[in-house]
Amino acid sequence: MIRYNLRCDGGHAFESWFQSSSAYESQEKRKLVSCPACGSVKVERAIMAPQIVSKKRGDSAAPSPAAAPTEVAAPASTPLMMAQERELRAKLKELRDHIVKNADNVGERFPNEARKMHYGDIEHRPIYGEASPEEARSLIDEGVEVSPLPVLPDDRN
Repeated sequence: MIRYNLRCDGGHAFESWFQSSSAYESQEKRKLVSCPACGSVKVERAIMAPQIVSKKRGDSAAPSPAAAPTEVAAPASTPLMMAQERELRAKLKELRDHIVKNADNVGERFPNEARKMHYGDIEHRPIYGEASPEEARSLIDEGVEVSPLPVLPDDRN
């Protein structure tokens, strides 16, 4: 997993987690990364400090003053937070596995299939797939119930 500090063209700063840098680039290209404040899909990565963990002490090493960026990395997680995070990830994985097992992946046809079911053109069935933020907002505006499927790191991470 990788955390990026992001900034939209409206000047809003926010952060988001991605499975990898290529996953971020793929989602950005497909306009799936949007600002939570204004919904803009014109988003770019902001400068961030790398967080390096020392093997000896287990604490974060400070970046050199010459390379110190304007953003500050978040403090290290406490054992309680780490346990809560593991529990949350396990529940999200369970939810995702249930959906993948019990629903049809319709891929990029998701908006059209969801509309057809909503308007009674085809029989209702559990589906999941891909939709841009604009397509998802349009579906919601039409009264079609949609929810994002959580993106999780590989089991080996």
